[in-house]
Amino acid sequence: MIKKYRKLPVEIEAMQFTDESWDGIDALRAFVGDNNLVYTKENLSPCKNPLPIIRTLEGDMVASVGDYIIKGINGEFYPCKPDILNKTYELVE
Repeated sequence: MIKKYRKLPVEIEAMQFTDESWDGIDALRAFVGDNNLVYTKENLSPCKNPLPIIRTLEGDMVASVGDYIIKGINGEFYPCKPDILNKTYELVE
């Protein structure tokens, strides 16, 4: 028998990654912590802007400028595209 389910209302914390510079990376690091942020040799190059790689439960994922970084209900982090975030969550004031 097929049953229907509704997603439980859950509040999450999120920040939008808007600054592809070391200042943006530092703000992201303050949110996710050092253990959840990964770098590769490529994005440590002084002539390139850094791209953050978020350590997620599903593996390492690159976050692009404009992505939201979400802190899940178990303290895990993952990047999320703005259109998906807006379809899934509403802003809590």
